[in-house]
Amino acid sequence: MSLLSTELTLRCGSSCEICGAKSSLTPYVVLPKTGLNTEDLVALCDTCLDQVQMPENADVSHWRCLNESMWSTIPAVQVLSYRMLNNLSDQPWAQDLLGMMYLDEETQEWADALSDATVHKDSNGQILQAGDTVILIKDLDVKGANFTAKRGTAVRKISLVHDNPEQIEGKVNDQHIVILTKFVRKSV
Repeated sequence: MSLLSTELTLRCGSSCEICGAKSSLTPYVVLPKTGLNTEDLVALCDTCLDQVQMPENADVSHWRCLNESMWSTIPAVQVLSYRMLNNLSDQPWAQDLLGMMYLDEETQEWADALSDATVHKDSNGQILQAGDTVILIKDLDVKGANFTAKRGTAVRKISLVHDNPEQIEGKVNDQHIVILTKFVRKSV
């Protein structure tokens, strides 16, 4: 089952927009965009998604596919390619590709914006994005609402607190609450 919208599926041709794999695909929001528009998303296979979310585990040989994806006409793909090449800049081939890569001014600002953006991570270090579903890993007393959000509760369509990487927002028992990221894990 595909998690992609029809528009994103048509754009990517049912292939990972980074490596071209024809496996299950997941929409990935290229921060600091919100993901509310298809233009903010990249369709990624499980291999690319795992390594984008945990770049310290990147398989250098897998990312040679950036030689192709960096030339995409889609800004989100260009931004993600640029960022991965920067993560791999200790590799001579990645340095060479970065030297050849051109981004227009707006796309370059987007690519550079991540260093200014607040990155939210769950209790396991997984990057959280607006719209994700998280699971509470601990019973939480909700101040002012007189109830306890129970461990194992799914919080769907979270939003991020932009000035605090340790907080997200979501609804539990029809109450909009702020939750500390250290008390959640990203749902698979």
